[in-house]
Amino acid sequence: MSTVDARGVASGARWLQARFLLPKVLVIGMQDTQTSPVLAATTPGNLTQFEYLALNSPLNLSDGHARQPLTPGQSRVVDELPELWADAVKRPVEEIERQACRTYFEMLGQHSYPADDGRVLSCYSSSVAMEIFARSLATAADAIALVHPTFDNIPDILRGVGLRLVPLEEDVLHGGDLPVELLRSVGSVFVTTPNNPTGRVLSEERLRALAAQCAEHDVVLTLDTSFRGFDTRAHYDHYAVLEASGCRWVVIEDTGKLWPTLELKIGFLVSSTNVGLPLAKIYSDILLGVSPLVLSMVRRFAEDGIGGGLVELHRFIAGNRAILRDRLADVPGVTFTDLDSRVSVERVHLGERLGLDVWSALREHNVFALPCQQFHWARPEEGAHSLRVALSRSPSAVAQAAEALRSVLLAR
Repeated sequence: MSTVDARGVASGARWLQARFLLPKVLVIGMQDTQTSPVLAATTPGNLTQFEYLALNSPLNLSDGHARQPLTPGQSRVVDELPELWADAVKRPVEEIERQACRTYFEMLGQHSYPADDGRVLSCYSSSVAMEIFARSLATAADAIALVHPTFDNIPDILRGVGLRLVPLEEDVLHGGDLPVELLRSVGSVFVTTPNNPTGRVLSEERLRALAAQCAEHDVVLTLDTSFRGFDTRAHYDHYAVLEASGCRWVVIEDTGKLWPTLELKIGFLVSSTNVGLPLAKIYSDILLGVSPLVLSMVRRFAEDGIGGGLVELHRFIAGNRAILRDRLADVPGVTFTDLDSRVSVERVHLGERLGLDVWSALREHNVFALPCQQFHWARPEEGAHSLRVALSRSPSAVAQAAEALRSVLLAR
């Protein structure tokens, strides 16, 4: 590790400690340029804290945000920003928002989304939408069933408002009807589809059956579809299924994973007419609305997606996944957990190696991925031997990071 890189990591660790008030023992481990037994024995605060350490690295394959180069079509949208600004100043925000919603939802096959009665709330991000949902649910319930594994900011947000979490294993979720005793014990069932990090998609048949069960037991069915855009198997009309079921439901959508827009994004919080939760009130406690400029940009990126950009994105992610798998194919003990995944992240099972140790060794190459313990929020040990690698990067960055990972793994 070069002196410059070491200073950068140490500086990042100090900044991270100041921002998140991390325990000093963890930050000392992060500053050490060798694999640290202190670090390996310490449980980090959350995955986002790992991701912050990676933000300044050119080989940041840590967070799932889109950081690949703009396509020619997307570059044209960026060139239009002065015109979009001028247009946003002149037109009513409601009109701009309606157009952005229609284009985005229809790009993803969601033609039955509730367009006209205020049931789509635009937020700064999907995490803000989730916070609003969690605070709303906590007024009516004390427990929620949550898919396991999934990204750890979801359980953190839900726990943060006092909800008790009941693990819902993916195999149970996808395998058939949920246990009646589980449905009787919770106020909501929360499903991430496609899931992060596994990429598993709730099929139309399973969604229909799950919604019917939730309707029967008066449980709110909540979907986080932030990675929907990457997988056409998730493009069937969820809203048609949900509306026909009669269940109470909430859906969280997100534009931030699809396009490299420098964190300019929208999270949509969508709900049924009978949801029975104070979503609009709590929304108004937190924000007035979102930028009409960002809404206009989302509309234009979605138009580009409809015109072929989404198909191009799917090819791009598939290409990066092939690069990673090819570079690691002959490394002893390494397997790929989610062979059918199409989302923009990839889990790598490391055999007997510990993910946290490999993460620490990769830092010496200024390469960052995510150890998977925290995805397994109920039983972290189940993710101890895996890394999650983000694929929304340039192919050259994926190839360089994969070579570094290969070198680290062959040395262990």
